[in-house]
Amino acid sequence: MQKPAVFTVHYVLKNKVGELVDTSEGSEPLYFLEGSPEIIEGIQKAVKDRNVGDCLEVTVPPAMAYGEHNPELIRTVPRSMFEGVENLQVGMKFQTNTGDTAQVVQVVGIDGNLVRVDANHPLAGFTLYFDLEIIGKREATEEEINAGHPLS
Repeated sequence: MQKPAVFTVHYVLKNKVGELVDTSEGSEPLYFLEGSPEIIEGIQKAVKDRNVGDCLEVTVPPAMAYGEHNPELIRTVPRSMFEGVENLQVGMKFQTNTGDTAQVVQVVGIDGNLVRVDANHPLAGFTLYFDLEIIGKREATEEEINAGHPLS
């Protein structure tokens, strides 16, 4: 069986009207182990069996990206849960630790002593439009396969 590859990819992410959402241009490229859960399925499938120098335009539906927007992940909580936070504002993000899981929530509304938070990924529910350029590809080492991510 063939070992998974480690890919190095430059990307440009745009929304459906062509506005820039994110890019690796001018910074570090995306560096990942094929099959890693850290990279969305749509990118994984797009680069599979591709080679250095390949440039791809990829449309990734929500199911292969960050999932559908889940209204159950929006909650209203008492402002007292943000004790010690001065000047609480819409858009602020916080990490919560409930039980075994850590979750990032974003403040989406404030009404007096009630705060609405959303635990959906900011890109949940969106179709993503990527321009990808594969600038590196190599066989993963045993250590990387065991670790589940590139080591260097």
